[in-house]
Amino acid sequence: MKKTLFGLLLIGLAAGTMISCGDDDTTAYDNYTPVSPSDDDDSQTSIPDTLDISITWSGSEVVLAGDSASVCSVQGADVTVRSTSSRFLRFTLSGTTTDGSLLVYSLKKYGIILNGVSITNPDGPAINNQCGKSLYVTLADGTENTLTDGVSYSEQTFSQKGTFFSEGQIYFEGIGSLTINANAKNGLASDDYIIISGGTINVNVDDTGSNGIKVNDGFTIEDGKLTVVVKADGARGIKCDAKVNILGGETVITTKGDCLIETVDGVKDTASAAGIKCDSLFLMTAGKLTINSSGDGGKGINCADTVKFAGGTLVANTTGDNDEGKPKAVKGDKGIIVSGGSFTATCNKSKALDNGSDSEVYTDWVTIIGTPSYTSFEKRKVIIKYE
Repeated sequence: MKKTLFGLLLIGLAAGTMISCGDDDTTAYDNYTPVSPSDDDDSQTSIPDTLDISITWSGSEVVLAGDSASVCSVQGADVTVRSTSSRFLRFTLSGTTTDGSLLVYSLKKYGIILNGVSITNPDGPAINNQCGKSLYVTLADGTENTLTDGVSYSEQTFSQKGTFFSEGQIYFEGIGSLTINANAKNGLASDDYIIISGGTINVNVDDTGSNGIKVNDGFTIEDGKLTVVVKADGARGIKCDAKVNILGGETVITTKGDCLIETVDGVKDTASAAGIKCDSLFLMTAGKLTINSSGDGGKGINCADTVKFAGGTLVANTTGDNDEGKPKAVKGDKGIIVSGGSFTATCNKSKALDNGSDSEVYTDWVTIIGTPSYTSFEKRKVIIKYE
C-alpha cells in the first residue's frame, strides 16, 4: 500500500531516537533506518493536531483557505509563513504563478502537498524553507508540479541556495511528479539531508546554474524515479558533503559540462563535472542508477571515501575528453568494492575505475566479494554481474 504524508511523518516520529530535529543531523543520519508503517494500522497513523491550509495561486493573486492561526501573509504572489505553533501545519499548494514564491519560517516540522502547482520566482527560490526541522513533501496522486527560479536572485538576509531550498531535512513521497528548473543556482538544495521515498522528480539545471541536487548531511533514494540533467561546467548531478545511499528506485543522471577552471592567487584549480560527487561513503544495494557524463574530464561517481556496490544495476558511462581533467566512470579514493548486482563502468578516454591504485592490472582497481556470474575487465570498460 502506498505511503502517505502520515506515513512519512511517522518515519520521523518512530525514528526519533535516531533522527534529531536539530540543524545538524550528520551523525544521526548515518544511523538512519527507513520505517514503512502500514496505513491499515490506526495505532501507527496518529499524528499531532494538524492544521490544513490551502494556498492557491492565480497569476499575481493568491487565495488562502484554512489559515485559522493567521500564519500566512501575502504580498503580490509571494507568500510568507511565520509559525510558532505546536500544531503540525500541512500546506496544500495549487495553481499557477509566474512571479510568486513560498517562504516558510516555522519552529516545528511541517508538510507540503504539491497538488498541481506551478511556481516561477524570477528573483529567487520558488520554495524556500527556513525551518531547520523536517519538511515532508507529498506529490499528490496524478498531479504535475513545476518549480522554476530566475537567472539571478535578489539580495536577501536569508539563505537562497536553489530553486527549492531547505535549511532542514526533506522527505519526498507520493506518486505525482515534480519538475524543478534551475537557472541561477542549484535545483534542489538542503543544508541537512534528503530522502526520496516515491514520486517522479525531474531536476533540470541550465548552464547558468550549478548542481542538480546539493545536500550537506546525506542523500538517500529508497523508491520513485529521479532524473537529473546539469549543463554547467564543473556541475554535479548530486553533490553531497556526506553519505549517498541508493537503496531502490530508478535514477538517471546526465552531466554535460566540461571542467570548471579557476585561478586563485596564481593557483589553478580544476573541478570536473560528475554524476554523483560525495565526500563520504557511496552505498548502493538496490534499484537502478544510470549516469552519463559527456564533458571534458567528467566522472560518473566521484567519491572521496569508499564506493560500495552490493546490489541493483549500475551503468556509469563517461564519454568526455581528457584535455583538462581525467574522466573516470567510477572513482573511490578509499576503494571500490563490488559484492552483488550488475555493475558496468565505461570510459572512452581513460581507465574506467580509479581506486587510487597505480597498478596496471585491471583487477587491482576493484575488490570483488563473492563469485560473480560474469566478469569482463578492460582498461576502459569493466562489467561485473551476479546472478
